[in-house]
Amino acid sequence: MRKIIFASIFFLGSTVAFAQSALDALRYSYIWHGGNARYMSMGGAFGALGANTSVFSTNPAGIGLFNNPEFNISSSILNSKSESVYNGDKGTDSRFNTTLSNIGIVLTKDYLNIETYGKWKNVQFGFGFNQLKNFNRSIHITGNNTSNSIADMYAELANGASVQEIEDDTYGEYTYDLNPAWWSYLFNNIENTNQYYGNTPPGGVFQNKFIESWGSMNEVSLTFGANYDNKLYLGATIGIPYYNYQERSIYTENALQTVIPSSSFRSLDIEDRLDSKGTGFNFKFGAIYRANDWLRFGLAIHTPTYFAQIQDEWDISIGSTWDSYSDTTAYSPVGFYEYNLTSPFKTLASIAFVIKNYGLISADFEVIDYSTAKLQAPDYNFASENDDVRMTYTAAGNIKLGTEWRVKNFSFRGGFSYYGSPYKNNINDASATSYSLGIGYKERNFYFDVAWVTTNQSEDYYLYGYNNVYANKAVNSLNNSNFLITYGYRF
Repeated sequence: MRKIIFASIFFLGSTVAFAQSALDALRYSYIWHGGNARYMSMGGAFGALGANTSVFSTNPAGIGLFNNPEFNISSSILNSKSESVYNGDKGTDSRFNTTLSNIGIVLTKDYLNIETYGKWKNVQFGFGFNQLKNFNRSIHITGNNTSNSIADMYAELANGASVQEIEDDTYGEYTYDLNPAWWSYLFNNIENTNQYYGNTPPGGVFQNKFIESWGSMNEVSLTFGANYDNKLYLGATIGIPYYNYQERSIYTENALQTVIPSSSFRSLDIEDRLDSKGTGFNFKFGAIYRANDWLRFGLAIHTPTYFAQIQDEWDISIGSTWDSYSDTTAYSPVGFYEYNLTSPFKTLASIAFVIKNYGLISADFEVIDYSTAKLQAPDYNFASENDDVRMTYTAAGNIKLGTEWRVKNFSFRGGFSYYGSPYKNNINDASATSYSLGIGYKERNFYFDVAWVTTNQSEDYYLYGYNNVYANKAVNSLNNSNFLITYGYRF
C-alpha cells in the first residue's frame, strides 16, 4: 500500500508519497466528453441525435440512425495551459500533445447480409475507439512561505513514533515519507521523547512545485443497434475502457535568508513518481424516440465501470543541502500494488429539435453520483478510503448544448458544456466549462470536419498538510485548447 498525508481529503495534491485514495476514484471517474470533430464542436450534445460514431460511448441508440456503412477517423492537437496563484505569487506552465482521438466503423444490415422483418427497418453493428480523457498537463506552483515548511509537517507526522521505528522502516508504514525525510535530516526528535521538530530556517522558505502528468483514458466499444419503424431506435454497447496515467512532481524549498544563525539548512528537494494503468469494462444501453419529424428524445444508462487489477508503481526521493555537513539524498524502494475500482453509475436524458434540412438544436443532461465510487483489493478493504469518497464527493449534473446549421455542402456548428463539481459542500470546485466551434464539408460519400474546443477549470491545490501544519492553498486555473480534424467515408 502507498501512504499519503492530507490535512483533509479535499486537498488535490500533496508533496508526500502517492497513495490509493479517494483521489484515484475521482481521477478515473470524472470524464469529459470525447469524440470526433462534429461531436466535439456541438458540445457532445448527441444523445437524441445519433448517426455519429462518438455516441457509442454516450447513447448507443444513436447507431440505429445509420442507414449506410461508414468509417471515420479523428486526430487532435491539445494545448494545456495552467496558472497558479500561491501566497500572492504566480506560476505558469503549459504542455502540448497530439493524439489519435477517435475511430468509428458502422456496418448496416445490407453490408452484414441480415434480413429484417415487420417494422424492424435496420440493424447495425459498430466498432469504436474513443479518447475519454487526456491527462497531459503541467503545473508550476511557486511562492514564499514564512509560516512553515514541509519539514514541520514531517515532524508533526512523526510525533508518537520512536526514532528506531522511523530509522528501521525500509518497507512499511514510514517507507515513503518519514524514513527518507529522517535520513535527509529534515526533522529531529526532542531528546528522550517521541516528539519532533522540523529543521527549518526561521526566516521562511521559497517553495516551488512542478507537476507533470501525461497519458490518457480511452475506450474500445462494440455497439449493436436497431431501427423500429423509423420511430424507435435502440442500442447497446460493450465498453472496454483502459488508461495509462503517469505523474512526476518535483518539490523544492530554499531558505529565504542568506545568513541563518540558528540553522545550517539551505534547501531541500522531493521527487515523486507514479505510474498507473488499468483496464475495465462496462455496459451502456440507450433509446431514441422520434416523436415527429422535428422532435426527438433520448435516454441512456451506463453501468459502473469495473477496473480490475489496476497496477500502481511509485517511488520517492528526498534530498537536502546544508552549510555544516555534506548534502544528502535518501531513496525509497519502488512500490507496487494492485487494486480494483468501481466507478459510478450514469444516466443521460436528451432532447433535439430538427428543423428540416436547415439545422438542429440539441441538449443533453447527465447525472453521476461520484460518492458511489468504490476501491477494493483482496488483501485490504479500503474502508477508510471509501468513507472518504462518500464524505467528500456528491452527485453532479452535466449539461451539454449544441447546434448545427447547413448551407449547401457546408455545416456550421457551436456548442457549450458544463461539468458540475464532484465535491460536496463546496470544499473544492473542479467544475469545468467548455465552448466549441466547428465547420464541416460533406459530399455524397465522404465528409471532412474540424472543431475547436476550449475548456476552463479551477481547483484548489495544497502542497502539503497534516493536523495543524499545512500550506496555504494554491488556486490553479487550467485551460485546454483542443483542435480536432475528422475524415469520414460512407461505403
